[in-house]
Amino acid sequence: MSATMNVFMRRAHCGKNLLQPLLISRLALPAILTVACYFPLYAHGNHKHVAQSPLPVSRAIDTTPRALADAGIMGMEEKPGAQIPLDCRFVTETGDSVRLRDVVKGPTILSILYYSCPDACNTLVMGIANAVGPYSDKPISAPNVLCVSVDDHETPADAMKEKNIAFESMQRRYPKDRWHFLTGDAENIRKLTGAVGFHFVKKGNEFDHPLGLIILSPDGKVTRYILGTDYLPMDISLSLMQASKGVVQPTVARVLRACFSYDPKSHRFVFNILRVSATVVFSLIGLFILYLVLSGRKRRAKGKP
Repeated sequence: MSATMNVFMRRAHCGKNLLQPLLISRLALPAILTVACYFPLYAHGNHKHVAQSPLPVSRAIDTTPRALADAGIMGMEEKPGAQIPLDCRFVTETGDSVRLRDVVKGPTILSILYYSCPDACNTLVMGIANAVGPYSDKPISAPNVLCVSVDDHETPADAMKEKNIAFESMQRRYPKDRWHFLTGDAENIRKLTGAVGFHFVKKGNEFDHPLGLIILSPDGKVTRYILGTDYLPMDISLSLMQASKGVVQPTVARVLRACFSYDPKSHRFVFNILRVSATVVFSLIGLFILYLVLSGRKRRAKGKP
């Protein structure tokens, strides 16, 4: 009878040991899902024009645009609700002098870059072209887009060259006066970039700068930041819709961008079941192995076999 009871107790203890990692895994599942969706987006890097966001600026240093540039710090300091200086003057790709209030027509996509950039800025412009391309034959609903150069030595000719590249990538002409490529002097560039928290550093003939879009309301208020160089049409349309109402929103969720893909045929987000499932499975296996290792160490520490 005693031997039978010992066998039963050992089996019960074994079952308890097997249930514990399963319970731990169940409790950890929400955290795993979050990590699974969030982590892959930090793989984007290894390019000198790509900066971390938010800007890692210490409270102990001066955070004015000039001071940040002098300190060699660049990045996107998000300022939702900030007002851009609408009276600042720039020059369009056709050589016309305009104030920002003249070209901020309704909700606007603002992109800050420079036209002689060897690679990253072209990728950014291509990303915008892909996102707004479907609106090429819809002049009334086509988003208003502004590209502004941080290089005060660039000319309207440089801006026109970049505009032609963008339009060629769409294989169609975007509605007239809905996408401008601007150049300006150093003072106005600094006023605009400082207002939206865009910090860049000049290094020789090139610039280190963050990559992303800034969504503006019709009155020039910053309503949203979209970071990176790949943009979903749904991101753009939803951001502009909210900007038209002046609604300030947080940066587009990175979790959604990793866990969901946009299907251009159905115009809907599709859950990345394979990516998430694989990450969850391997995470559960890792947790189980970790549990076995830790429980084995505890038994050895207590002198149990």
